[in-house]
Amino acid sequence: MKRILITDGLEQDAVAQLRDNGFEVVEQFYPEEELKEEIKKYDAVVVRSATKIRKPVIDAALETGRLQLIIRGGVGTDNIDVAYANEKGIAVKNTPNASSASVAELVIGHMFNIARFIHASNYSMRLGQWNKKAYEGIELAGKTLGLIGFGRIAKETAKKADALGMKVVYTDLLGPDPNYPQYQYLPMEELMQVADFISVHVPGSKDKTPLIGEKEFNKMKDGVYVINAARGGVVCEEALLSALDSGKVAAAALDVYQEEPTKNEKICTHERISLTPHLGASTNEAQQRVGKEVVQIITNHFSCK
Repeated sequence: MKRILITDGLEQDAVAQLRDNGFEVVEQFYPEEELKEEIKKYDAVVVRSATKIRKPVIDAALETGRLQLIIRGGVGTDNIDVAYANEKGIAVKNTPNASSASVAELVIGHMFNIARFIHASNYSMRLGQWNKKAYEGIELAGKTLGLIGFGRIAKETAKKADALGMKVVYTDLLGPDPNYPQYQYLPMEELMQVADFISVHVPGSKDKTPLIGEKEFNKMKDGVYVINAARGGVVCEEALLSALDSGKVAAAALDVYQEEPTKNEKICTHERISLTPHLGASTNEAQQRVGKEVVQIITNHFSCK
């Protein structure tokens, strides 16, 4: 019987389905040192964001040669040393389709938050304040949304923004996408100059270098709104704080952070940042889709053996 380790949780219908399909399933989180011992006992491991599968963990798994499959229940795989795992004959999969709609909706929700001071006024009213005159916002309709990266989530965000009457422009390393002629492709520097809202949709770099730093903020329009629900570290937090304090950035929204849980007090207390604790895929629908994809990947992988 193949053994599956689920370290960061999985929708329970999916766990039941795996067991019905004849797999032994263990749901348990392990710190790295413990994981290096436990992973030797399993044929597949399913992780989310909390568990890191780096070279030392993979090397430990190689001692028994049992591990065949690593699955990231989500879009990115930057918490897994994918190339090294593949080199050692271990397949790495993710669930790229499961959370696109959920993350896109969160991005749009954050845009409303920062455009209309929903986050700030909710907090101030709980303090007994009535700051109506301080909260004159802007409408999303008629504004330009710039998407940095044009993958699945960005495309979902574009469709929703378009329905709200926004103009959508995008940039991507792969260049213009001929399947989406309704949106305008721009080089990144030009996008930063014309966008009223900028939403980042790229994976983190291997060397942890931010894509958006002081130089990039200086190229943006004055009073721009910035959203990052992609990866922590893509937007430099210190540069963002400086841009907010100078007025270059009118407001920002973050769902991801350089360190999670974030300990950056300035980020957490800044009145012009809308914050969520990495909730992009945290919907019932997304979790169900993740579970179904994980079951399908595991079942297909081992049925082909």
